[in-house]
Amino acid sequence: MHNYPAILRHILAGYTLPIHGYHGIVHWARVLENGLKVAESTGADTEIVKLFAILHDSRRMNENHDPQHGLRGGELARSLQGTLVHLDDDRMALLYKACRLHTDGYTEGDITLQTCWDADRLDLGRVGITPVKERLCTPAARQLIHWASDRAETEYMPLEVLKEWGVDLGEYPTM
Repeated sequence: MHNYPAILRHILAGYTLPIHGYHGIVHWARVLENGLKVAESTGADTEIVKLFAILHDSRRMNENHDPQHGLRGGELARSLQGTLVHLDDDRMALLYKACRLHTDGYTEGDITLQTCWDADRLDLGRVGITPVKERLCTPAARQLIHWASDRAETEYMPLEVLKEWGVDLGEYPTM
């Protein structure tokens, strides 16, 4: 079992973007919920899905074009191995790959990778993009497009996830 509040504190100590931004913590929380919902059908490794949600955009340097941010998120995951992240080598390799490749448009691969990538893509509504069915990896995600898009477009805030993570958004000023 991972200590998500401790992981989040570590991530946020080095996070350079606005916490309330398009790639901030509320996005991570929706990605988590999307991923767990998809995993109910796919059988993906939910521990990797949870870690992916908080790490995939954790080292973005801007809100626009940042092609190396997935790699940096994967490297952060590796750097936490044995201290805050506890996965065997094979599972760590999956988490690293999920982070590193999450914006490359892949739709084939291990079911856990597919679930992670779908979880992120399902939240595109936050930037005014409806996910395209053909660009999602799993039938489960394709069934969730409207549900997830509605949540993203209305800036749904997963308060239970944030509470579980020990995050009080009131501590962080908005832009």
